[in-house]
Amino acid sequence: MISLNGISVRYGSKVLFDDVSLRFGGKDRVSLVGSNGAGKSTMLKVIAGLTRPDSGKVAVSRHTTVGYLPQEGIEFSGKSLYDEVYSAAGDINKIQEELTAIEKEMSEFGDTSSDEFADLLNEYGELQERFLLLDGFRLKSKIEKILMGLGFCVDDLNRLTDEFSGGWQMRIALAKLLLSNPSVLLLDEPTNHLDIESLLWVENYLKSYLGAIVLVSHDRSFLDNISEKTIELSMGNVTEYSGNYSFYKEEKEVRKQLLENQYFNQQNYLKQQEKFIERFRYKATKARAVQSRIKLLEKMDKIELEDEESAVRFSFPPATHSGKVSIEISGLTKSYDGRNNVLENIDLIISRGEKISLVGVNGAGKSTLTRIIAGIEPFDSGTVKDGHLVAKKFYAQNQAEALDHDRTVLETMESSATGEITKNLRSILGSFLFRGDDVFKKVGVLSGGEKSRLALAKMLIEPSNFLILDEPTNHLDMRSKEVLMNALHDYQGTVLIVSHDREFMDGIVNKVIEVKDKKIRTYNGNARDYIEAKEKELLSTGADEVHLSKHLANANDKPSEKRQSGFELKKKKKELARIAQPLKTKIKALESEIFAIEEKLKKLEEIMGGDGFYGGGHDIIRTTNEYNSLKESLKRVYSEWEEQTSALSEIELQFENQ
Repeated sequence: MISLNGISVRYGSKVLFDDVSLRFGGKDRVSLVGSNGAGKSTMLKVIAGLTRPDSGKVAVSRHTTVGYLPQEGIEFSGKSLYDEVYSAAGDINKIQEELTAIEKEMSEFGDTSSDEFADLLNEYGELQERFLLLDGFRLKSKIEKILMGLGFCVDDLNRLTDEFSGGWQMRIALAKLLLSNPSVLLLDEPTNHLDIESLLWVENYLKSYLGAIVLVSHDRSFLDNISEKTIELSMGNVTEYSGNYSFYKEEKEVRKQLLENQYFNQQNYLKQQEKFIERFRYKATKARAVQSRIKLLEKMDKIELEDEESAVRFSFPPATHSGKVSIEISGLTKSYDGRNNVLENIDLIISRGEKISLVGVNGAGKSTLTRIIAGIEPFDSGTVKDGHLVAKKFYAQNQAEALDHDRTVLETMESSATGEITKNLRSILGSFLFRGDDVFKKVGVLSGGEKSRLALAKMLIEPSNFLILDEPTNHLDMRSKEVLMNALHDYQGTVLIVSHDREFMDGIVNKVIEVKDKKIRTYNGNARDYIEAKEKELLSTGADEVHLSKHLANANDKPSEKRQSGFELKKKKKELARIAQPLKTKIKALESEIFAIEEKLKKLEEIMGGDGFYGGGHDIIRTTNEYNSLKESLKRVYSEWEEQTSALSEIELQFENQ
């Protein structure tokens, strides 16, 4: 489908790729991994045709379409949300516009018995047939399904895209991409702007995607659940692994051990040859042997070992002493317009040493609650009381704005460091992706992501006993996340985190607080435990809500491998039949209705296509109106049929995964 042949890309003296050849097939699920700056995003741009390689060629097979989602920088304006996404429908969109134009022309046509009107009617019929083949009648329901899955609500459909913030703009871009259904999806950090529920919906949508997927993500769980092949970019080379991210990590360790053995064997061999050369360099009887070995060493491919950046380990300053309660909230209510509450009558006690994840859909009030707890957001009523000697530190993306632009990266860290930690500032900065001369850059020249990382590193080295972190991992690579996760795991103070990264949360938190419908609810355990609990809750509410839990199911790495007894299987099948039967009955009735409407349309098409239709006294306007009315009915019934079959599929999937 797509092949890269001898691709090389350089930026100045830095080689991103050198003579790289890859092939992506029609059903491939590939993740690109590597440290920040290794060239993952550039590789996606090369595949998408947005960046030209310095050498080599990219070959795309005929009829292959490529869709690309960048990390950021997309903005839409001037259309409603629905119309913007609808514009990505491609051929369906064009055919719909042509059908509308022909309908208008037919309604204004004077002589319906003319050859021109007959030609117009034939063209209309052909377009309708193409529209049906492209599933155009279900386009509206598909658009709504994608937008609802990505976290938009019905009231958003008619809102102008100008009203949505940057994160929601990226969701619009993703919705358009999924609707356009390209042969190859190229996704660069698609999870960065999603909450946990929409992330899981996207994950399940991609699992059943019919085309190829090539993605870059720092969410390990997402990679494990989507990818079936991993390509590592490192030191200008690419290495393929025939498995997901966890397989890659295990296999890489095995290959690393082999490579290290080869490296040390080669180094010993080189030393022996160099000793021979030095010993006999000036002996005439050994001159030929010396020259032969010199040429051999010049031609030998030298084995290189990758820098062991993952060995960096960062520890927080010891948590300062505080009372048993970190914060106590009672009867908290918050609104932004004085009428519609974001949070309502919230009661919450956070104890010293608890590590809590705050989850919920975007707009539910997570960030608002964190800012209130941090003491930087006012509220309408209730009380928020800090515990004895509580020292809070708050991190959000906009913390970068408070940095001094005239200081260097290292000076910024030095201004906050105290005690033993001052000796390790360069190592700490390395773990947050500031390496080598990067530490001497002025803050003013850093990118937005670099400033966010620096603000996070600066905050973490300051003494505290209560850390409040709003999406701390958005600009970190895998290694940096691991460093931060280990440090937070060992931290003796209280931690409150807003994050959609399941693996990151699982390594830290022991409690999850869900913000939903202006209230909060507490779940004991980590993110995996929370997802399992939500799935059980939604399933217990009955078949009508099973579809809501689809994107919560399969969030763990593998389904259970326990063998079910015959009794359990019979019981499960009986329960499935009980829930599914009403849907099957409804689907059968809808299929009968579709068949009946299509038969009527077929008869009308025979009448309208007959030789005597325009001159035989037929009521052309009445027949055309009846034809259009039947088309609308067919569109409505198809939409309902899709909803019912989708619900049935989701129920069956749930029972398969039990």
